[in-house]
Amino acid sequence: MILDKINNPEDLKKLSLNEKQLLSEEIRHRIIDVVSKNGGHLASNLGTVELTIALYSILNLPKDKVVWDVGHQTYTHKILTERNKMFDSLRQTNGIAGFPREKESVYDAFDVGHSSTSISVALGMSRARDLKKTDEKIVAIIGDGALTSGMAMEALNDAGISKTNIIVILNDNEMSIGKNEGGLNQFLSKLRTRKLYVKSNARLKKIIINIPMIGHGTYRLSSYIKKRIKGLFIKNMYFENIGFTYLGPVNGHSISDMEELFRNASNVSGPVLIHIVTQKGNGYEYAMKKPNRYHSVPPFNIATGEFLKKSCKTYTSIMGDEITRLANDNPDIVTITAAMEEGTGLDAFAKKFPDRFFNVEICEEHAITMAAGMAKRGLIPVIAIYSSFLQRAYDQIIHDVCLTSCHVIFCIDRAGNTGNDGETHHGLYDLSYLNTIPNLVIMSPKNFLELRMMLDFAVNYNGPIAIRYPKGGEENVLMPNQEISFGKSEVIKRGNELTIVAIGKMTARAYKIANYLQNEGYSIEVINARFLKPLDIKTIEKSYNKTKSIITMEDADYEFGLGATIKKYFNQENVLSFGYKNCYLEHGNIDDLEIKYHLDENYLQKEIKMHINKKRGCWKLNN
Repeated sequence: MILDKINNPEDLKKLSLNEKQLLSEEIRHRIIDVVSKNGGHLASNLGTVELTIALYSILNLPKDKVVWDVGHQTYTHKILTERNKMFDSLRQTNGIAGFPREKESVYDAFDVGHSSTSISVALGMSRARDLKKTDEKIVAIIGDGALTSGMAMEALNDAGISKTNIIVILNDNEMSIGKNEGGLNQFLSKLRTRKLYVKSNARLKKIIINIPMIGHGTYRLSSYIKKRIKGLFIKNMYFENIGFTYLGPVNGHSISDMEELFRNASNVSGPVLIHIVTQKGNGYEYAMKKPNRYHSVPPFNIATGEFLKKSCKTYTSIMGDEITRLANDNPDIVTITAAMEEGTGLDAFAKKFPDRFFNVEICEEHAITMAAGMAKRGLIPVIAIYSSFLQRAYDQIIHDVCLTSCHVIFCIDRAGNTGNDGETHHGLYDLSYLNTIPNLVIMSPKNFLELRMMLDFAVNYNGPIAIRYPKGGEENVLMPNQEISFGKSEVIKRGNELTIVAIGKMTARAYKIANYLQNEGYSIEVINARFLKPLDIKTIEKSYNKTKSIITMEDADYEFGLGATIKKYFNQENVLSFGYKNCYLEHGNIDDLEIKYHLDENYLQKEIKMHINKKRGCWKLNN
């Protein structure tokens, strides 16, 4: 196999074009094989195989720097940069990450996992290079979906006037996670349909200027004519108008065409944008037909494309089903997503109420401020968004929603430990930063039924309200369910030796442990907080007065979440908190990470027994 001979990008320079084409197929098979076993991002990675090979054949890595946007399309990059032998450990505990990670390799220029950051990072690196008077090339690779973000547009605007040497590769596959919408996508569609009439400004200039006597004058004339011809093909050529030399579009699966374009781009002064047209899922039939279904996948059968894990209900699907049911009876309910209608469970709502569903693309800030405007005119906007991505709109939550008490419902998906996608995708900090915002109510359900109840409560509440819930399904623990009242917790088990206050998915774990330890003679009271804000201090205080000791459990950073909030009201020495403490949680299996960070059932059970035994010993000593 050719892949066995490739240890780093320099080895690509030794290959013929035919060998590179064969290599692309070997890499594609390698990706499909590993992702079918481990899960991961499939369609996007299959679309960037030839792009990565062609680019890395031209650049001098790791001296030159490549900044990938989002980062979920970097599997070929990892395979070509000394990690092929480790690729079987992709996204596994103690294995290689699914996203670029500087700690992992010198070839990973920047840690990334959120959309639309690459141009800003690359421009910063380019300006640093200029000030330090070095000569490395800086390349940003961004998808057309990520280009819809305001941050990407801000960076393009700045880069265009910078006059610095920076190459932006627009990987245009007509998809983000869901199908792209909006004006920019329409503009790119026009670019895709025209013929490739430009090879390179640099190449044209070199040929014409060398014509004796008339070279320079002819070049100026031809340049003028070329610009007028561009105007005939495409009015308002956006990229060139803001200062970029635009090259393309070019077939993103033709290694030879891309290599030629990349060489030419390296000789152009100033900012260059190269437009590459690729196909998500290229080379794997099922991913090509349904790229959004095969964007991020669990393990699957390669031959049939079927996922190995049986489809089951999740918090995401429960939210989507319930908000669709509520919308049947309430025409004021609308839903908003930032390019993730399926990922957030809103696909059923979108089909049933297309005029009440809004996909704003990867524009979280805009989504939230738009929701505020909708609320001011009497609608009830429901924003379904991953916890990790909600961080991007912190100012809009404060300034546009909570300051004016807009009735906006935040459905915060993938809260807490989300597993294999790693640092950039865990939702550990939402309780912490939302807890500081006045006027915002924060809830978290212990099971599916409680999520349904909370959504019903939120629709009838008049003000900003957030409901956070985890990735995946509910724990199979049968617990009592009481009606929801504003700011009220529920006592789901009575006891007199210890109070456990838990929130969200940790409530089921607390209840299960308390029942198990009851068989060993321990008496534990379990309170489902339900609300972090406002916190039901009266109920907790009543229990504390009886047990004199509190343990808190949360699938979040406890230093500013539930644990920290309770410690404000009680003697800190009598409050023991379990959760994640001031960390960036790495990638790995959810269960493995919980064991490492002492949130698994066995560890908690031992700690609780030790805590109660210590109390019992102190009581005997004092009596």
